[in-house]
Amino acid sequence: MKYVLGFCRRAAISLLLALMLIAAPVSAGQVEWREVPSSGEGQQWWDAGSLRLKKDGSVSVLSRYSLRQEDDRPALGTLVVMEIDCSQKLFRDKQKNGLPQFRAEWQPSGSDPLIDGVISEVCASELLSSLS
Repeated sequence: MKYVLGFCRRAAISLLLALMLIAAPVSAGQVEWREVPSSGEGQQWWDAGSLRLKKDGSVSVLSRYSLRQEDDRPALGTLVVMEIDCSQKLFRDKQKNGLPQFRAEWQPSGSDPLIDGVISEVCASELLSSLS
């Protein structure tokens, strides 16, 4: 019986330590929002600290936008994890406000000046060359 209790105690301590290591805070990179030129639609920014070059050659970046309101109410912002294919000037939204966008398809900007601005600035960023 002592052996079983000792084993259970050691197992519980090991499990607790493992959970503490898994839940340890992760050091996040510095956020560096860069605004693209605003349009009649609203404003959009991309985070230079979030650029990640993916295995397929596309780029992942955190973006946020606020659409203009008809009245004087403050615009609600939306956080988006975008993937950008710089060679074809295509994008897809992988997450919106933390919710995964499953089966997100590559698409052109549709002449949206805010998305065009993000694609242009991200693809021309000097930070991309340091990621390769």
